[in-house]
Amino acid sequence: MKNWKGLLLATVAVGGLPLAAHAQTGQDRGFLGAWTPTATRNVVSGLYIGGALGANWMEQQGLSAGSISGVSPFQSPNGRINYNTGWVGLGSIGWGLGNGLRFELEGNYRENEVDSVKGFGFQTGFNRAGGFQRTYGIMANVFYDFNIPAFPWVTPYVGAGIGGAWQEMRNVRFVNPAQGNRAVNINGSSSNFAYQAMGGVAFNILSVPGLATTLEYRYFATLENDFGAVGRGGPPFGNAGGRIETDNHNHSVLVGLRYAFNQPRPAPVAAVAPAPAPVPAPARTYLVFFDWDRADLTDRARQIISDAAQNSRRVQSTRIEVSGHADRSGTPQYNQRLSERRAEAVAAELVRNGVSRGEITVQAFGESRPLVPTADGVREPQNRRVEIVLR
Repeated sequence: MKNWKGLLLATVAVGGLPLAAHAQTGQDRGFLGAWTPTATRNVVSGLYIGGALGANWMEQQGLSAGSISGVSPFQSPNGRINYNTGWVGLGSIGWGLGNGLRFELEGNYRENEVDSVKGFGFQTGFNRAGGFQRTYGIMANVFYDFNIPAFPWVTPYVGAGIGGAWQEMRNVRFVNPAQGNRAVNINGSSSNFAYQAMGGVAFNILSVPGLATTLEYRYFATLENDFGAVGRGGPPFGNAGGRIETDNHNHSVLVGLRYAFNQPRPAPVAAVAPAPAPVPAPARTYLVFFDWDRADLTDRARQIISDAAQNSRRVQSTRIEVSGHADRSGTPQYNQRLSERRAEAVAAELVRNGVSRGEITVQAFGESRPLVPTADGVREPQNRRVEIVLR
């Protein structure tokens, strides 16, 4: 029977991850609307690759042999296979949006050896059961990383994926002890829809930004598969061909390694320099900060501009430089225009405080000169500013 309940859960998980992201990030707004977080120190931004190895446990697999011609040696057409613990390996390439969401393509491989075959109406198992089941999968996954600024070395995550899988039964065989040791052999492959759900923890290696080890659990399943089967051993069963249907449900625990290519590097520590020789009084600098995506002046901003205007007369400045800046939460083009509006607003307020417009030089740098380096899409209050320099 097809596991439609599991398929429904996987579909709901894929659809629900963006809602979890929205709940985590609140009202922030970047190029993905309300999903840009306020802090992204320990989530992935940009291209990343990963790989993992681990143990794979197949659930007891149901067999339906009702379509095999000459099934009379069985008291019932339904049986089940038990598998030994196997292994799983996977590789992936993906893209993190910097707000907790990641999308990736994954290739995976699973292999388990047959342990025993039971059922078909017999109380005891079958003699000389053996063979392998192998599954090759290609999946499209979506993940959500939970940002924990207080613990930058650890990032929990959940995910779900859908795709296709090729299930291979290789030399799977079992002997019917009640009918003269007549045997069934299954060889072949079958492709079908696959789905999975994941949960894990990434342990970030802070000394190598972007590098992390992962520990995760995965549930992986396909819809019911269909294989060719041959019965051997003489009449009435010998050399009878037909089909056997199986299910495929897996539980995996994996340890992996992941590397994100463009994670922000920590700022270098400046060397301690000897005290400089006395020089003329340095230029006076004032910083005017703005709310996110705004170019209007707050009361505090007007007070700072007023102080700058008064001091420009005291120090007898000959030129006042007004430079606008923005953070990286929007597109570069939009941030350039926003920094221009901020600079013009400050220049107009200086003129209102008695400074001649001819003394003011206005320039805008967009997001290109941050006070605090961040990844793309990050809202940083200290980068939303205008600098006033008295020359």
